[in-house]
Amino acid sequence: MQGATADDVEVQIVSRRVVRPEPATSLGGAPPETMHLTPWDLRGITVDYIQKGVLLPKPLAASGAEARHLVDGLASSFARALGRFYPLAGRLAVTDDGSDPGHGQGITVSLRCDGEGAEFVHAVAPDLTAGDITAPVFIPPVVWSLFPLNGTLGADVSCPVLAAQVTERADGVFVAMSLNHCVADGTTFWHLFNTWSEISRRSFVGGDAAAGGELSTPPPMLDRWFLDSCPVPICLPFGKLEDIIRRPVYAPVECFFEFSSESVKKLKAKANAEMSSTATAAAVISSLQALLAHVWRAACRARELPPERETTYMLLVGCRGRVRGVPQGYVGNAVTAATAKCAAGEVVDKGLGWAAWQLNRAVAAFDEEAVRGDLASWPGDPRFVYAAAAPSREEEEGAAAATKVVTGSSPRFDVYGNDFGWGKPVAVRSGAGNKMEGKVTVYEGIDGGGSMALEVCLSARALARLVADEEFMAAVSAGGGAVA
Repeated sequence: MQGATADDVEVQIVSRRVVRPEPATSLGGAPPETMHLTPWDLRGITVDYIQKGVLLPKPLAASGAEARHLVDGLASSFARALGRFYPLAGRLAVTDDGSDPGHGQGITVSLRCDGEGAEFVHAVAPDLTAGDITAPVFIPPVVWSLFPLNGTLGADVSCPVLAAQVTERADGVFVAMSLNHCVADGTTFWHLFNTWSEISRRSFVGGDAAAGGELSTPPPMLDRWFLDSCPVPICLPFGKLEDIIRRPVYAPVECFFEFSSESVKKLKAKANAEMSSTATAAAVISSLQALLAHVWRAACRARELPPERETTYMLLVGCRGRVRGVPQGYVGNAVTAATAKCAAGEVVDKGLGWAAWQLNRAVAAFDEEAVRGDLASWPGDPRFVYAAAAPSREEEEGAAAATKVVTGSSPRFDVYGNDFGWGKPVAVRSGAGNKMEGKVTVYEGIDGGGSMALEVCLSARALARLVADEEFMAAVSAGGGAVA
């Protein structure tokens, strides 16, 4: 079966089960009954779950009873991973609190660490091949069916905060997770994923006895980090959680592009060379900044933005190691946004180096005191993230083009090290969550060595122009989204 008919493939659910953490205590002993949420956490309660997954090759024996044994083994290793990330086996809880003197009404949202468990889904798609997913320039919608909890927001407190889905394909397995963005960010997501794959690999190779002992994956730091001045728990000035929910409406389509290490090096060299004669040459434009500037310029062209129209590029910047007291292994949310704003004509006409420099300066402007100030003011003026809104009539008619690009994830996340015991991933994809127009998700490249990959979401018309843009596609690796 080829990509042209991938839309005809069906993903069938075989079973659902609740997986509870093993052992039923956290890594440091008895877990807290309740984990209170920080401003970083709570502001993400309005967005979709994080959804990422990897395509794995087919195990040597993966049919009939062997397949059931494989799925049971993955469920077992998932339970052991949950034992280290015990709070993620809990549930969000909402408590009415009428004692807020400033508003009269209020609610608190916390994570109930009761080990209630995560959802584990076993699915099959016997007609789906790796080529159906990776060969097409445009990512087929069937990919979204490989993820659990589609369409779920962080505020949907009746759902588990974590779910996994294992889908048997014609020539392999797809392993995916969905994680409530209110309780953790991408760093925590991949920390858990890496832990799960290592436990599975050790068990798969040497049996249950080999699954014990110390892991190379570092232990998570489970204690939530608050400013000393922050009220705990934080009372939200609303009568009910539904008051802040806006169900997103997503209309874009998406493509997956691979960029070889050589291509990324050329973009970086070009960007730095273009800026070398200026007074700003003291700082070096990074590989990621050069690549994202390449995307930004192409997106402005693809959207056909007027030269005077302001365009915004927002990058999510990790705060672990940047904010005092937040350790690298911190479990939770710890990100802030760096934003560059320019006229579209400047981004397109002033060159790759100039556009990359705007991103460089946005990241360099990171101010720990400003981040702390934002966290300190948030409880008194809560502000939430809304990924997408229903399009206006002008947007539906194409009269008002989108102007923002937002990049999430990181090429530093270990994606291709997730060998569950029978081979490394052959690809990575994300689910339907947060697929707004202008979203760019960045991954490490499959070839390593500085290669990168991007998942780009734009309107159908803009994305069609993007893949026809010779300047943009010249940097894309053959077989990684390039158009023949």
